[in-house]
Parts: sequence; structure tokens; C-alpha cells
Amino acid sequence: MFESVKNPLAVIARILLALMFVLAGFDKLTHFSGTVGFIGSAGLPVPEVLAAITLTVEIVGGLALITGIQARLAGFVLAGFTLLASITFHNFWAVPADQAYVQQLLFMKNISVAGGLLLVAALGAGQWKLGK
Repeated sequence: MFESVKNPLAVIARILLALMFVLAGFDKLTHFSGTVGFIGSAGLPVPEVLAAITLTVEIVGGLALITGIQARLAGFVLAGFTLLASITFHNFWAVPADQAYVQQLLFMKNISVAGGLLLVAALGAGQWKLGK
């Protein structure tokens, strides 16, 4: 049974994983100064450069997942990006108790997304894709 739906499920999974990144990347692009301010508020250096890199990774990586073009590489890069962003921006262990629950939820959601991305990195996009 699952063999007959494997390829459509792989496409749906890639799209669902990618939506988070593509939408967030375009939001950062259209609200660039806010993104720069948010990154700067975390004490990170050169927030303009980091914002540009971030939105590029999110948009390009997300589109690569959707199309299947270099999906393994995109999954690997986005997984690393997601883990790094989670540690930097959802550090539930270092926030006041009234903020810890939500930050822990966001952190764990991102950890799960990274797991899905690592599956794409390990197994590839499936047969329905535009790229290799």
C-alpha cells in the first residue's frame, strides 16, 4: 500500500517542510529592518549581513526542497540552520520562567523540523523532483 503513495507523500512532505522557510524568508525580505533589529537584539554581530544570509538560506533552501533540486544539500543546510537558530533564539533554559514554556515548545518544534530535514538529507527527495 505505501509503495503506491511513496512519491506523492515525499512531495507533500517536502512542501510542508519548505513552507516554513519560504514564508519566513519572504517575510524577512519584506520586513528587512525589523529582521535586522531582531537579530541585533540577540547581540549578534553584523545583523544586516546575517539577515541577508538568513533570508537567502530560507528562500533558496525552501525552494530547493519544493522542487527537489539539490534536496539532500538543502535538507542538510536547513537542518543546521534550524538547529543554530533554535539555540540562538529559543534558548528556553536562559529565559524567565514565564517565557520558558513557549520558548521550549518553539525549540522542540524546530528540533523536530530539523529531524525531518535530516531525513531528506539522508534519503533524498524521492522520484518526483525537478533536480538530482
